[in-house]
Amino acid sequence: MSDTAPSPAACAACAVTPAAAVLARHDARAQEATILLALPGIDGAVGISAVERTLRGLEGVRAARVNLTQKRVTVTADPGVDPRTLTEALAAAGHEARELDADSLAATKTDRAGRDLLMRLGVAGFAAMNVMLLSVAVWSGAEGATRDLFHWISAAIALPAVLFCGQPFFRAAAAGLRRGQMNMDVPISLAIILASGMSLYETAHGGAHAYFDAAVMLTFFLLAGRYLDHRTRAVARSAAEELAALELPRAARRTASGEETVPLSEIAVGDTVLVRPGGRMPVDGVVIEGESEIDRSLLTGETLPVRAGPGDTVSAGEVTLTGPLALRVTAAGRDSSLHALTDLVAIAESGRANYRPLADRVARLYSPGVHILAALALAGWFLATHDLRLALNVAAAVLIITCPCALALAVPAVTTAASGRLFRRGVLIKSATALERMAEADVVVFDKTGTLTAGTPELEAPWSHDPQALGIAAALAEGSAHPLARALAAAARAQGVAPGAVDALREVPGYGVEALQNGVRVRLGRGDWVGAPAEDATVATTWLKIGAGAPEVFRFTDRLRPGARAAVAGLRAEGLAVRLVSGDAERAVSAMAAELGIDDWTARATPQEKAALIAALGRGGHKVLMVGDGLNDTAALSAAHVSIAPASALDAARVASDMVLVGSDLSALPEARRIAVRATRRIRENFGIAVAYNLVAVPLAMAGLVTPLIAALAMSSSSICVSLNALRVAPPRPDGTPRRAPVAEPIEV
Repeated sequence: MSDTAPSPAACAACAVTPAAAVLARHDARAQEATILLALPGIDGAVGISAVERTLRGLEGVRAARVNLTQKRVTVTADPGVDPRTLTEALAAAGHEARELDADSLAATKTDRAGRDLLMRLGVAGFAAMNVMLLSVAVWSGAEGATRDLFHWISAAIALPAVLFCGQPFFRAAAAGLRRGQMNMDVPISLAIILASGMSLYETAHGGAHAYFDAAVMLTFFLLAGRYLDHRTRAVARSAAEELAALELPRAARRTASGEETVPLSEIAVGDTVLVRPGGRMPVDGVVIEGESEIDRSLLTGETLPVRAGPGDTVSAGEVTLTGPLALRVTAAGRDSSLHALTDLVAIAESGRANYRPLADRVARLYSPGVHILAALALAGWFLATHDLRLALNVAAAVLIITCPCALALAVPAVTTAASGRLFRRGVLIKSATALERMAEADVVVFDKTGTLTAGTPELEAPWSHDPQALGIAAALAEGSAHPLARALAAAARAQGVAPGAVDALREVPGYGVEALQNGVRVRLGRGDWVGAPAEDATVATTWLKIGAGAPEVFRFTDRLRPGARAAVAGLRAEGLAVRLVSGDAERAVSAMAAELGIDDWTARATPQEKAALIAALGRGGHKVLMVGDGLNDTAALSAAHVSIAPASALDAARVASDMVLVGSDLSALPEARRIAVRATRRIRENFGIAVAYNLVAVPLAMAGLVTPLIAALAMSSSSICVSLNALRVAPPRPDGTPRRAPVAEPIEV
């Protein structure tokens, strides 16, 4: 056996295989497509499994993974797989799905900033513990060479830790100075640098005191405040990006040679676009062929579908339910009504970003004052003693004792405590300033459909129909995608009613469903189609006609959300004016307002009109709390002073809001308002604690009676007091009942 190593060329296959494998994997990835689908109705592990199982069973689908938080499924498939095949398969399985444009969505960012802060916090804590152990040895009486050795060991631990852990403050301070601004991080950085520099100077010159422990403790407490602040901020995508992702990336265009699927960017005004049943309109246009019922709830909030036929106009984002349509394009891409709504939301978001938090307002006055005091201490002691070393020690003590650690903790400590209490009540805070703005609100504007109501029709009970007629109605309803038909079919299944046997079932777009039952024609649909008398428009109805018999009516209702009455009453008891603004019909809105005791209501409001109403209230000096769930509410949610969306809301509405109502019970809203008011009071108290502490501590430090170490301990004590005060965020009463306040008068715009 030879002792020499084999030549690299001895096994050509071995040398080539790894590279070939890499190239093969690269080619495989290049030959696959990623399709994103929105799943508005996905809920729970059962739904996740059903969606993934349905998609994986389709030809060409390689993988499917559902994200329940974002209500999306990411599908990896062969390049030739049509997304419509996926949505149709999911619809057949009972799952609503819509294609999203992956290129329009911002990539979901991992929380690198949070992990970075947490890592630096851990390093600072570890360094602080070790340096404090060495400091205890010095305090116990170590002198001479032993003391100097401990100081140098402390320096070896503290200086790298301070340089590494203080990076967030150093970078923020440098950025502020470059902009000509004096933010909180400037005095923080100076205090850390001065304490470390003075300690190194004292150690190098054999001084009796070094303050590495103060520098590291200061860094640790400040990082704790910064991490708490980061945790209260939601890393949310822009609502405008979510709306843009709802725009279909492709459309089916009719040409002289037939139908072709092209990118939306290639669609021009005057082209003919085809939309199949269940599909969303990719463009604004005029119907030239076909009839269907259009679901406009996404854009207008209308509860019931409306009929559309030749000559009627439709908008991008609307859904055709019952029949195929051919549209002559009037606007596409950036010119469509959906994109106009996207721009409106982006403008509203930028306007709300001008809100300046209370902590920032305090920092504008606090930071210059700290530097002035430290400079005065340095100049005064140097002029009095001509001892630069002593003057620098006093200035360092002033900077450390006035370091805004308590101020840095004042807001995040309270918001973290309040966020925990609100989350237990089913309210999730997404914005760092949401509590402050919630406490300032004096007007509440509710959307109707999907917000105060469940958003889906339910068949009224008890039923007066005989089981046979109900079975026929159920059989007809199973053959339709109309919301009322689906509600009827679901109610029949829930009651154990088996669908009757029918033949030749077909849907008549815009009218209803018909079939033959033992040779007799049966119909389920619009009243005028089956010869029924006119009904009150405030009630959703569908009619069943069997042969020549008299039509029978099925009435539907959109039930109130749990806690809707308690929410309205509780907010009014808190002194807030309540308004109802909806895109639904006037009679339906007025009936809902009367049921809930809301005097101010607006019906048939477009998304632009909702946003304009919110803006008008703002110009009138009011702070508006908007509660909505639909695409038609996103602009108003963004324009409001503060906003809340239910968890069942469309992704774009949830992203545009400051808070999300995790549960379905609206009664948590009054308590959220009370906690917000109390949290804001605690924040102001924390600022008061910080100011009182400085009024006592600063004169002592400037008088030279405080060493940097004692200054660090005093600063830490003030931070602990602030944190303990933050824990006092709680409802005013143990039973959660609202305190009484005068009921506000209706607001005139």
